[in-house]
Amino acid sequence: MEIRESISNQTDVALGISKHLLLTEGKDSNLVFSPLSIHVVLSLVAAGSKGSTLDQFLSFLKSKSVDHINSFASQYVAVVFADASPSGGPRLSFANGVWLDKSFSLKPSFKQVVDTNYKAALDQVDFQTKAAEVTSTVNSWAEKETSGLIKEVLPSGSVDSTTRLIFANALYFKGAWDEKFDASATKESDFHLLNGSSVQVPFMTSKKKQVVGAYDGFKVLGLPYKQGEDKRRFSMYFFLPDAKDGLPALVEKVGSESRFLDRHLPEQKAEVGDFRIPKFKISFGFEASKLLKELGLVLPFSGEADLTEMVDSLVGQNLYVSSIFHKSFIEVNEEGTEAAAASAAVIALRGLPPPKMDFVADHPFLFLIREDLTGTVLFIGHVLNPLAN
Repeated sequence: MEIRESISNQTDVALGISKHLLLTEGKDSNLVFSPLSIHVVLSLVAAGSKGSTLDQFLSFLKSKSVDHINSFASQYVAVVFADASPSGGPRLSFANGVWLDKSFSLKPSFKQVVDTNYKAALDQVDFQTKAAEVTSTVNSWAEKETSGLIKEVLPSGSVDSTTRLIFANALYFKGAWDEKFDASATKESDFHLLNGSSVQVPFMTSKKKQVVGAYDGFKVLGLPYKQGEDKRRFSMYFFLPDAKDGLPALVEKVGSESRFLDRHLPEQKAEVGDFRIPKFKISFGFEASKLLKELGLVLPFSGEADLTEMVDSLVGQNLYVSSIFHKSFIEVNEEGTEAAAASAAVIALRGLPPPKMDFVADHPFLFLIREDLTGTVLFIGHVLNPLAN
């Protein structure tokens, strides 16, 4: 399976998870999360599973073998998440961590995968008598890896004496817009909420040409970040429904149609008329296992989990994943975007330049941050009210 197809499959999985999350737990609040962060954690667990548990992982992750999952993850870690800031691009930081009860030891084959493919830090801890301390250790790790943005990936009480294993990862992104917005031009205006009322929020604006496209029932804006000297290109995309209350229907569409992004991302700059985007800042966390079970990934979290490829002892037959916690943060302003999370180029024929259009994000919209060369989606979220965190 070639890398482009793997990324397309991973994106379909990501958008499916996004649809479920945005229409259930996140339907009443601003939301941001990193589907890629969750994908990597699941891949890491899959690498230590076998039998029907592994089969379920492969089906869920749309992958053909555990070797394929591991090589794909290592390419992500080495390529997509390499820091671009030394050469002037976005600052990227990505880390995996595994916390294992000290009564276990990892199988050498699994430890090698953890070390080499996932570059994961392994820590042996005492869940049975020091669960609160472990919680604090994991949270300190996440805070350090996300430049202080994610202070508590594990909520108080989420780890107890029955916990045997925690997987976590942390993702940090900070990019400056290729063309920054003039802060003096930022003005307050109405943003229309889903309940029919409106709030006054600061909107950024620009007279410059923008990468924008109109589709059936929605428009898409692409804002590129300043790039480094490598070939990666990071952009933020805003999906704005035409209808003021059209976000739920748009989320349903984005998360249901296979290869959706391949067909709905603009590539050309065009003249824009009225152009306004709100500033916003979002922090969002959730426990992923409930959502994953609802989407069909049940065995790893159950008493029937087969994670015997992870550990040496017979006790490993009773091992299961108790929880996967995820927390993300994003801030969008005139300078660019700062985002953090813990837990293939498509060649198209160029058509005629699109006609001048407005892009006024004055009602709830969807957004994502993507590396355009590979097509990797790093963050997805929606804004219901720019004033709410």
